[in-house]
Amino acid sequence: MTEPTVSQLFDLTGRVALITGGTGHLGSAMARALAEVGASVVITSRDRSKAETAAAALPRIGKAQHLGAELDHMQPESLTERFADVVQRAGQVDVLVNNGHAAQGSDWTTVTPEQFNQQLANATGYFELSRVFRQHLVDRHAPGSIILLGSMYGVVASYADAYEGVCPASPVAYHALKGGIVHMTRHLAAYWAKDHIRVNCLSPGPFPTEKVPAEMVSRLTTKLPMKRMGQPHELKGAIVFLASDASSFMTGQNLLIDGGWTAW
Repeated sequence: MTEPTVSQLFDLTGRVALITGGTGHLGSAMARALAEVGASVVITSRDRSKAETAAAALPRIGKAQHLGAELDHMQPESLTERFADVVQRAGQVDVLVNNGHAAQGSDWTTVTPEQFNQQLANATGYFELSRVFRQHLVDRHAPGSIILLGSMYGVVASYADAYEGVCPASPVAYHALKGGIVHMTRHLAAYWAKDHIRVNCLSPGPFPTEKVPAEMVSRLTTKLPMKRMGQPHELKGAIVFLASDASSFMTGQNLLIDGGWTAW
C-alpha cells in the first residue's frame, strides 16, 4: 500500500458534503473550508434562497458544484424527502455536518418544560438526518463521515459569574442538548463503524458574534488560558480533518476547539 501524502489525506475532491445551517456565523466558515479542499458543498437552510446565495459565494475547486437546499432538521418527518431531493440534485452525499441549531434562550429561572423539550428536539433532528444519511451510504456500499456539532458546554458547566447582571444564564436546556449530542456521537459511532461510517463531534468553545454583550465577552476571556475569543476561521482545519481521510482511524470522539477552556 502506497502511503498517502498529507495533501491527499485532506483532499475532498470528488466528494459531496452537506452542511446544515451553512449560512450562519460558524456554518459559513465551515462550508468555505470544505469547498476550499475540493468538496462539492450543499448548504441547507430553512430559507432556500438564503442557502442558494451562500452556496453561490463558495470557492469552486476543479469540477466542484455547490448547491443550496431547503431543509429544517427541526421537522424530522420531512428529512427523508428533503435528503432525497439533495441526492437527486447532487448525485450523492459523502459527508454530513449536522450544524443547524434552533436556539432557545430561556435560562433555568424561566424556561418552561415545553421550551426545554423544544431545545432538545435539535438532537432528534441530528439523529434522524444522520440515520437517513447512513441508509444512503449503505445503499451505495460507500464509506462516509458524520460530524455532529457539540459545544464545550456539553462537557463542562458554565461560570455563573460570567453572565450575572449582564444577560440570562447560559441556558440549561442547551447544556442538556449538547451533552446529549456528545454522547449520541459515541453511540452511533459504535453501531455504524461496521458500515464504514465514522461519527465524530466537533465542540466549539466561545465564538461570539458581534451581538453578544461586550461585558460578557470580557468576563469569558478571563476564564480562558488563551485570554481571547475564537474566530470562525479557527474551526476550518478541524472540520476538514474530521470530514476527510486525515481522520480515517477516528470515530466516536469529541474534538474540542475552545482556547483551553476545558483544560482547567
